[in-house]
Amino acid sequence: MWPVRRPPAQPNQPPNRSSRRNPPTPPFNAPAARRLRAALNMGPEHVAHGMRTSYGLPYVTEDLVIAWERELTSPSSAELTALAGVLWCSPGELLGKPRTLREHRIARGLAPEDVARAVGHDVPGYLRMEENDDWRGTDRQCAALADILGLTLPDFITVTGREVRLAELLRSAVTTRWQAYVRPVGKIAPLDRRLLETALQELHASYQGQMTATLSWGGGGGDSSAAGREFLDRIVDHFWQTVQKGTA
Repeated sequence: MWPVRRPPAQPNQPPNRSSRRNPPTPPFNAPAARRLRAALNMGPEHVAHGMRTSYGLPYVTEDLVIAWERELTSPSSAELTALAGVLWCSPGELLGKPRTLREHRIARGLAPEDVARAVGHDVPGYLRMEENDDWRGTDRQCAALADILGLTLPDFITVTGREVRLAELLRSAVTTRWQAYVRPVGKIAPLDRRLLETALQELHASYQGQMTATLSWGGGGGDSSAAGREFLDRIVDHFWQTVQKGTA
């Protein structure tokens, strides 16, 4: 099975854009946009002209393209698709790391209808799940979603809203008895049990080692205590890194 914000108002927007409710902008890779434009020997004015004439976006100006490249604002989904067309690249090449269900779909260049059909949802229902970051599906639909979007297990857990619960369980595992959390964590992250046990044991040892060092230094709340808090804040990242190390 396994292998937002709304942008600020932009100059020269058409009046009806501001009256519609826009979804969050996709994560934009501004350096990639600059690099691709330079490789084509195009100036920002050429990009703006192409988006106006070829993609029907009359409000796009040279200043707006420059604002995107300077990360002062981000293009909408429609703007990013048009920008990719002008720069002769895929939308995925202009995206940062996808974080949501919608961003993964855009990175794959898929329409909502494509994903909805593949997973067996009606289009309005699927779009509501995208908008609310609230995926709901059967095991079969989950497998179909992971397949069409090429999701890794960490990506799948994130886009389906399970990462918060995973973080809670991992924090409890490293601060108490990790053995009690093998099964609960395994229900969210269906990994080989031995791999999961090893990962939780290593995370527990790392965290407890930091806390023991704090006590041995007189119980001060200095760097070691701060490191412990930072470890817990990034517990999900540490978990996947430990799992990846165990499968290497």
